[in-house]
Amino acid sequence: MARAATARSAPPPAPGQEEDRARSRRIGILAALWPYMRPYLGLIIAAGVALVFTSAVSLTLPLAVRRVVDNFRDGSSELLDQYFLAALGIAALLAVGTGLRYALVTKLGERVVADLRKAVFDRVIGMSPQFFEKIMTGEVLSRITTDTTLIQSVIGSSISIALRNLLIFIGGLVLMLLTSPKLTGMVLLIVPAVVVPILVLGRRLRAISRENQDWIAASSGNAGEALGAVQTVQAYTHEGPSRARFSEMTEISYQVSQRRILTRALLTVIVIFLVFTGIVGVLWIGANDVRAGAMSEGSLVQFVIYAVLVAGSVAALSEIWSELQRAAGATERLVELLQAIDTVNDPATPAALSAPVRGEIGFDGVSFRYPARPETLALDDIALHIAPGETVAFVGPSGAGKTTIIQLVLRFFDPDEGRITLDGVPLTAMTRADFRRAIALVPQDPVIFAGSARDNIRFGRPEASDQEVEAAARAAAAHDFISALPEGYDSYVGERGVMLSGGQKQRIAIARAILRDTPVLLLDEATSALDAESERAVQQAVDALSQTRTTLIVAHRLATVKKADRIVVMDQGRITAMGTHDELVAAGGLYARLARLQFTDGAIAAQ
Repeated sequence: MARAATARSAPPPAPGQEEDRARSRRIGILAALWPYMRPYLGLIIAAGVALVFTSAVSLTLPLAVRRVVDNFRDGSSELLDQYFLAALGIAALLAVGTGLRYALVTKLGERVVADLRKAVFDRVIGMSPQFFEKIMTGEVLSRITTDTTLIQSVIGSSISIALRNLLIFIGGLVLMLLTSPKLTGMVLLIVPAVVVPILVLGRRLRAISRENQDWIAASSGNAGEALGAVQTVQAYTHEGPSRARFSEMTEISYQVSQRRILTRALLTVIVIFLVFTGIVGVLWIGANDVRAGAMSEGSLVQFVIYAVLVAGSVAALSEIWSELQRAAGATERLVELLQAIDTVNDPATPAALSAPVRGEIGFDGVSFRYPARPETLALDDIALHIAPGETVAFVGPSGAGKTTIIQLVLRFFDPDEGRITLDGVPLTAMTRADFRRAIALVPQDPVIFAGSARDNIRFGRPEASDQEVEAAARAAAAHDFISALPEGYDSYVGERGVMLSGGQKQRIAIARAILRDTPVLLLDEATSALDAESERAVQQAVDALSQTRTTLIVAHRLATVKKADRIVVMDQGRITAMGTHDELVAAGGLYARLARLQFTDGAIAAQ
């Protein structure tokens, strides 16, 4: 909770170097969206045609108004009727063109953002665990949802409106110049007074918008963390501090948004006031020219309408500029995810894994430090050869490096020194997807997805039949409790399996690994949450399963590893002893001491 104390000083850092972030604080960062828009060039062209058409129609309307005004007194009623009918026709064309433009650009925005969301998720889901040590998953989700929604608004609306107003601004200025060069020159004197506040306040607005998005993402990440551990929060009666922390971060986000709103409102006030003050002055001079006979009433009305269109387009552009600033901040945050550097990557020319996979694993002088703890060796010069079909158990005190072995075999991290091989091929020489297909994992904290029990087991092999799923559940001693659920295997088990006990979740995870049926099986405290009866049943299944595949077992309960072909004793990242259960007990040392603590006359001591 320490971050709450410093929350008001600065927003939480996002991944990426500060130097990179500073360079990207330009509207040009929006160019990063072009690769996602390029595939829909036809849609962009169609929307552009509709955009130009509606802009041109808007600019022809004042010409019809001039004709009506100039012929109002002297023209025939038939001619006047024709002018009014023409005005209605122009309005109809404008309505149709605007509707078509809206449909096209909205479709473009939705399509581009859908592709962008998929690209970000595709990138993030393949990142190594090191990436998630630096960023909360809640913040990633905020970027995928909140930031992409903002970009959708810009692509599907703001850019189109900005281009339309830009065309009206340019076309209106040209037609104003043709109508009255004198009055146009006076209008142009106002432009510098309008542009300066846009540039000055726009720069400040961009920084505030980025800060606002950072706080929104931080509060979302905080909420996700608290809700993900809601039982622990409630068990420690930590609801109050959690509410206070979330409330504080949300309030800071609100306060930053108020600064953004105030800055944007100030920008709008300044621009609109300056523009319309200039219009009033120009109108006063034009009225005097009409009285002096220097221009007709219709010409003045036409000029005023163009001036209003130009002024309105400038005001709209100033508001849209603010939206573009916010979109630039959102794009920057998404680009950080898309360009995040992963330390674990597949080789450009991967080697092929032998077929069939034998399951031979080798550790050749492996040393490793976790990126978050670079000063501590998690593994220190590990040299180990595991034969195909061999069952090897890793035991030792907490923090000895047992689970790290499992993580390196799955190549969640790469060792700092040495190499790990599968069937003689270094893991770094193969694609991760290739060799991971040969591995099944039962993690220490079983992961249960929001779905049915059947779906959770079938996660191990999606193409498995219902009969194979149930056979795996029987082998994992899970069939009886699943059958007792209200809808059996089709029962919804809740998010993260909240409707199941710890032992039930662990048995489903074991059934998932059994169903996967791979040459290599990794068991990380796979039976730690089981009662004695279930543990015995699952242990029998694991024993039968491990006879035909290479099995690595991490366990604190020595009773679960007694039958292993070899037991590797680890302490402080090193291998301190190796042998069978009987050999290690006879040799004394750490394993013998652990055995004395857990066994009494060969039976499991009361836990």
